[in-house]
Amino acid sequence: MVLNQEEIKQIIPHRAPFLFLDEVLECEVAKRTKAVWRIREDLFCFKGHFPGNPILPGVLITEALAQAGAVAILQDEKYKGRLAVFGGIDRVRFRGMVKPGDDLVLETEILRLSAMGGKGKVKATVDGKTVCEGEILFVLTKQD
Repeated sequence: MVLNQEEIKQIIPHRAPFLFLDEVLECEVAKRTKAVWRIREDLFCFKGHFPGNPILPGVLITEALAQAGAVAILQDEKYKGRLAVFGGIDRVRFRGMVKPGDDLVLETEILRLSAMGGKGKVKATVDGKTVCEGEILFVLTKQD
């Protein structure tokens, strides 16, 4: 299942400047997602991280991975109308830098899922090289 950004907005509540998914390339509902975030030179964080040597902050990579996972989960009829929020971050390691012009490929695999939340295995790559990997925990809450 391929989704453009407008279709992604129908699934998760994130909006600019904090919606990091440009496109979902593959998705198995409640199981796995593969998405892409095209890293633009004008991204808000590059102005100060770091002037003259822009590097995408790891916390934003982690958030993008969580958004990709939320797309898979929130398409399941059981979880529609819910909000997936961070419950924890385990064993996350950063293995490379992400720069303007990169296509950051975000892969999530849902390891555990219940009405309360779950756990996902995540990996981000640029040109096939792993730049981030680990596990994220999430809680499913009601949207206000």
